[in-house]
Amino acid sequence: MSATNLFEDDLLDHIFTNTTCPNVGDAAGLLASASPGSFAISLHTGNTISDTSTVQTDSEAAYTGYARETVARSVAGWTVASGTATNDAAITFTISTSGPETETDVGLGGFAGVLQIWSSLDADLVVNNGVTPEFAISALAISLD
Repeated sequence: MSATNLFEDDLLDHIFTNTTCPNVGDAAGLLASASPGSFAISLHTGNTISDTSTVQTDSEAAYTGYARETVARSVAGWTVASGTATNDAAITFTISTSGPETETDVGLGGFAGVLQIWSSLDADLVVNNGVTPEFAISALAISLD
């Protein structure tokens, strides 16, 4: 069985923009959160996170100055279209004051450090002293397919 494109968009909207997901459960659908929160975006080294990873600290970046960045679960933070959620603004990490360190993966999680979504980067990112890692607008693309 496969989910319809409409349901995939509805579910992504619920997760990323905190919009009610219609037609799930009762007539009200799966309701939006009263306090939507944010995703914590993390960088990782060594291609060691996978579908079985559960904590965001697994192989997390450790260059001097590194900190996770946050993106609100809102229509200002994410756009959902054609089965994909993408970031609406650049996601800019703090400048490195050490290095080199090679980032291989990206993760999205909650503030309790639970890893919820991950992906390998299209190309490894070498972070040297003075480098500011960044994901451009729409560079993070999350889909359900």
